[in-house]
Amino acid sequence: MLNEPAVMLIEAQQEVHDLIAQQRPLQETLEAITTWVGSLLPDALVSIMLYDPESHTLSMMPTSVFSTEYIQSLQGLSIGDGIGTCGTAPSRRQLTITEDIPTDARWDLGTFRDIARREELRACWSMPILTREGQLLGTFATYYRHPASPPLPSQLTLKRAASLAALAIVRDRDSQAHRRLSAWHDSLFTNHPDGVYEFNLEGRFQRGNAALTRISGYPEEAFIGRHFNEFVDPAHREFTQTYFDIARQGGSHQYETVGIHRDGHPYRLEVLNFPVSVEGEVVGVYGICRDITTRKQEEEDRLLLERGVQATPNGVVMADASKPDMPMVYVNDAFCRLTGYTPEEVLGHNCRFLQGPDTDPETLTIVRRAISKRQSAEITLRNYRKDGTPFWNHLSLSPVCDAKGVCTHYIGIQQDISRQREQEAQLAYHATHDELTGLPNRTAFDDQLEAAFERAQKAQEMLMVMHLDLDGFKAVNDGLGYHIGNQLLVAVSERLRQVVDDDTALARLTGDEFALMFHGVGSYRDGNAMVDRVLSALSRPFVIEERPLHISASAGMASNDEEVTYAYELMQRADLAMADAKRQGRNTWHWYQGDQQRITEDAVLLRHDLHAALRDDQFELYYQPIVEAVNGRIRGLEALIRWHHPERGMLSPSVFIPLAEQTGQTIPLGRWILQRACQDAAAMRADGGLAVSVAVNISSLQFRRDGFLMDVRAALDNAGLPPELLELEVTESVLIDGAEPAIALINDLKSMGIRVALDDFGTGFSSLSYLRDLPIHKVKLDRGFIQDIATSRSNAAIVQGIITMAHHLDLMVVAEGIEEWDQQQDLIRRHCDLLQGFYFARPMPRKTIMELPEQLPVMK
Repeated sequence: MLNEPAVMLIEAQQEVHDLIAQQRPLQETLEAITTWVGSLLPDALVSIMLYDPESHTLSMMPTSVFSTEYIQSLQGLSIGDGIGTCGTAPSRRQLTITEDIPTDARWDLGTFRDIARREELRACWSMPILTREGQLLGTFATYYRHPASPPLPSQLTLKRAASLAALAIVRDRDSQAHRRLSAWHDSLFTNHPDGVYEFNLEGRFQRGNAALTRISGYPEEAFIGRHFNEFVDPAHREFTQTYFDIARQGGSHQYETVGIHRDGHPYRLEVLNFPVSVEGEVVGVYGICRDITTRKQEEEDRLLLERGVQATPNGVVMADASKPDMPMVYVNDAFCRLTGYTPEEVLGHNCRFLQGPDTDPETLTIVRRAISKRQSAEITLRNYRKDGTPFWNHLSLSPVCDAKGVCTHYIGIQQDISRQREQEAQLAYHATHDELTGLPNRTAFDDQLEAAFERAQKAQEMLMVMHLDLDGFKAVNDGLGYHIGNQLLVAVSERLRQVVDDDTALARLTGDEFALMFHGVGSYRDGNAMVDRVLSALSRPFVIEERPLHISASAGMASNDEEVTYAYELMQRADLAMADAKRQGRNTWHWYQGDQQRITEDAVLLRHDLHAALRDDQFELYYQPIVEAVNGRIRGLEALIRWHHPERGMLSPSVFIPLAEQTGQTIPLGRWILQRACQDAAAMRADGGLAVSVAVNISSLQFRRDGFLMDVRAALDNAGLPPELLELEVTESVLIDGAEPAIALINDLKSMGIRVALDDFGTGFSSLSYLRDLPIHKVKLDRGFIQDIATSRSNAAIVQGIITMAHHLDLMVVAEGIEEWDQQQDLIRRHCDLLQGFYFARPMPRKTIMELPEQLPVMK
């Protein structure tokens, strides 16, 4: 039976084991061990020194049995044979005994012996504290105040104490490592940007992090204990369970599924499940999820965009703008069909291989300049397919910038407009040429005459025009039929071509009338010789369907040798001279004589009055409201000119506008209208009148004239009118010199804040592609379509087609000439936006227009 001291020792040892098992603080456990050893070795002063592997030193733990000086002196003690007792023991990995410190050479180092003397220490036994693997943890030492050598029981006590200390230190180190690992894990779990969660083997949530709450909308407590499929879209639960089962069986898998958010909307998830194993046994499943809804939508948008780009009939290319040669990095199928090249043949190359001998260098310069400035460009150029065939390429270039605004790529959209070019060329040809003979028509001849007249006036050269009229052609038509007459006209044109040289302009005016223009005529005698040669050539018989036909011609000539102000006056004079030749017996010619010019006295006087009207401010602008179709609310005003003639009273524009065009006064009259409209609009606005835009009609001649933009800016600035309150109405005739200049000019107006409407739409000659390309905001239906819209199916169909087409192009539609309730109602049913006409209000002066309400009353 154990005695009481033995029981106390066992209890003390058991207390140490309990402290180690309870993972009490290391200091507390080690103090219990030193106390236990002290009870076994009554005279001993017990201490423990801990090893620092980084500095490879030992430091004494604080204890009450030694002085502060002594404890401090044993901090950072080096390890090595001969460095005191405690420095030697770990070096030798065995118990080291110093029976008498004053005589032990190992205490000679430094001040160790003096410190021990002051502490009254005479003996020291030191046992290294080692792990089972021999790793050094520290030393366990006992001191005595008298020389002493440990007997075998004391040595065993030191060994057991060192083992207990090793166990405590290892357990503490493992506990700290576990706590650090747990802290790292908790931090990763809590702060991970993706949803992180734990399942038991049944698939029920054990816990989840904040990111899971953010993704799903559910707080953590809403998850705990519930199965994951409760939060999964029903259509995706089966395969989500399948992937969970893989993880539960020890595998891992990443997959995509669909969750249901707390507010009820579905969202896309990317999930990774993997097993949690302990000693080879799966005890749970970890899950990590990421909301990929935005990413999947972006991927779908990119795929949709790519499919859309591939589906477009236009060629689409993308070039790398970051590289000097700008190689192409993408081409769609339409580009390959258009050019005949495969992607492999073109990717990595600059698109200049599409150029050829007829590619316009100036157009290429425009492209290079736009690219160098990182700007957009829209041009049409001649390109070539792989097989060498040319085509007209309408190319739109646009820079593609990154998030920082740096241009990284260029995208080009290519459209083969060869057929459109051919059609436009045919339209332009037919607009300027006679279909029967192929000669230029009156329009083309007038343009040629205008240019030639200007050059001749500057160079002070003689310019002669000839108006040629066939004699007796009506008898041929009536007697032999139109088909013979047409063949005769063709033969006449061919003979005229043979008579004149390449510098002579030749045109068929109408019917059996022709015009010729001769440059650099030296004298009237030279002119006489030319007309004699022409009439002589025509006097020879023509063989039509093996039948000889004789015909003659009468000619009238005029030149700029006499005072002529305008080019068209030459043709007027030649026409008068030709009439004189007819009266003189035909088959002859006649020069224009000034005193025989036949212009009516009325026209001469009115022309003079027109000059005076501009000078004396006899014109006034009337305004007609443009209203919303459904409710009559006024949305704009159209400015219409009136002439207060001092003797004839109020004159309609139909009287004096043609005269202004003939006398060259269209430009000053148009400028006056623009300036006065801006002044009136500004005055109405200042007086609290209607704050609506004012529409001004612009002639094609005024529109195309150099300085037009300056006139518009000056009118706005002088009146102080905001540009958004000015609207310009142009007709399709502005396209007569080509669409591109007109589009550029309208874009300039648009950039100023001025809107442009297309007037009299449907009566011109332009193609529908111009309607698509013109940067207008409104089209006005010509009144000719409206007058019988209720009775003419064809007119109604045209009106409906124009309205529908305009709305698809985001254009507003105005119908003019509304005079009846039935017309209004019909156009309302056709969704026409705006209406204008006598049914709502007649044109009226500015003072009267200001008295109108904002909404006009309408009645049946």
